[in-house]
Amino acid sequence: MTGPNDDTLTERGLPPEGAGRILLIACGALAHEILALKRRNGWDHMDLHCLPAKLHLYPERITGEVEKAVTAHRADYDRVFVVYADCGTGGLLQAKCTELGVEMVAGPHCYAFFEGVERFADHDDEITAFYLTDFLVRQFDAFVWRPMGLDKHPELRDMIFGNYTKLVYQAQTDSPDLRARAEDCARRLGLDYEYRFTGYGDLQTALTAQAARG
Repeated sequence: MTGPNDDTLTERGLPPEGAGRILLIACGALAHEILALKRRNGWDHMDLHCLPAKLHLYPERITGEVEKAVTAHRADYDRVFVVYADCGTGGLLQAKCTELGVEMVAGPHCYAFFEGVERFADHDDEITAFYLTDFLVRQFDAFVWRPMGLDKHPELRDMIFGNYTKLVYQAQTDSPDLRARAEDCARRLGLDYEYRFTGYGDLQTALTAQAARG
């Protein structure tokens, strides 16, 4: 299977690949990483269904869309695992998953589980940090620059990002191209730049545990 197109993941998500025992219902922003882990570990018994990554711009909609996906597909699978953290739902997603009888990734958001939730908690002094992952570096204009109106009104930058001090790029892959693009994102936002290679963090741990259960 070829890699998913970022624009497709942003707008429409990704349908299930076919019949399998475990269905992963995930944010489209995680599709590249989940598919890479599936290939690396031979998790052929896991299928992936991605919801549009742009739901992160409307977190109040995430819980309802996850519920629809679980309801639509669970009869075809032995188990469903939700690959979202809380992601701004204020605990509503966890409550809904509990109600539906499905598990989900622990943590407040993907920045935490990529770095490792416990390790991320040690950065409680980083309230002025703005985080990007591989996906968000690739989709910076679609997720940050244009939605915030900075393409048409660059003078808004200091008003929106004036309380931030640095951009932290949490890299899942060691890509010189993405590193250069992340540095450019920091420059465009007027922020200091910090690079951290996090790999897949708790995402890999959570999926490995699900795969091992068969």
